[in-house]
Amino acid sequence: MENRLPTSDQDFIEGLIPQRFPFVMVHGLTEYSENHLISAFEIKEDNLFVQDGNFQASGIIEHQAQSVALHTGYKYYLSGKDAPTGYIGAIKSFEAETLPKTGDHLTSEVTILNEVMGVTLVDIITRLNGEVIAKSQMKTAVK
Repeated sequence: MENRLPTSDQDFIEGLIPQRFPFVMVHGLTEYSENHLISAFEIKEDNLFVQDGNFQASGIIEHQAQSVALHTGYKYYLSGKDAPTGYIGAIKSFEAETLPKTGDHLTSEVTILNEVMGVTLVDIITRLNGEVIAKSQMKTAVK
């Protein structure tokens, strides 16, 4: 398959993840390798996780999980397969330094630590304007 990076083609991005509007929390894919991905997300006012102008911690977690799904979906895309459905298996740790606001642009860096039999252990760092605002380690599983 064709390497389509970087991309912010929303139809293409949504074809790589199982979520659909209004539950899509990734808008761009800027870097990809077997063990790494950088995603992008712009927080809009009508987002389900925005409360009083702030993007809630649960939204950051969902954005991070969808970034992992984006990694898996792009890997499948490159091999000519349809993206699988997955889910969060466990959140080992999560820290949020600050809550971003409507209009902010997040980038999340996913590092694959281990992948065995459809279960993936990842570290994720989310940045706003280059500053780290959240970190997590989670396991995701492919259905």
